[in-house]
Amino acid sequence: MPTPLRIYHNARCSKSRSACALVAEAGVVAEVVDYLETPPSAEELRELLRKLGLKAGELLRRGEAVFVEHYAGRELSEAEAFEALRAYPILMERPIVVRGERAVVARPPERVRELF
Repeated sequence: MPTPLRIYHNARCSKSRSACALVAEAGVVAEVVDYLETPPSAEELRELLRKLGLKAGELLRRGEAVFVEHYAGRELSEAEAFEALRAYPILMERPIVVRGERAVVARPPERVRELF
């Protein structure tokens, strides 16, 4: 049995909804995690970043109101970016789709197919 997908999902995000729809259409088993309700732990976030091959600052959504309110005009260190993601999960780029040791930010949503 193939490793199931895990989708870090925000139902209010059209890209996230589209990625979930592509997974469902393909008949792929997926665990959907509402990361705003159940944010990743520090360890999970480190693992996500490793699997994505990204730094915390590269995963930040800088256009979000909370980013502008708390961090506008600042150059965040890697540690500060990591803590911003932990404090405000809404800042995490989405959707993130994981299968085993691989992960993608499914923007555009079709990137989810890389994990099928």
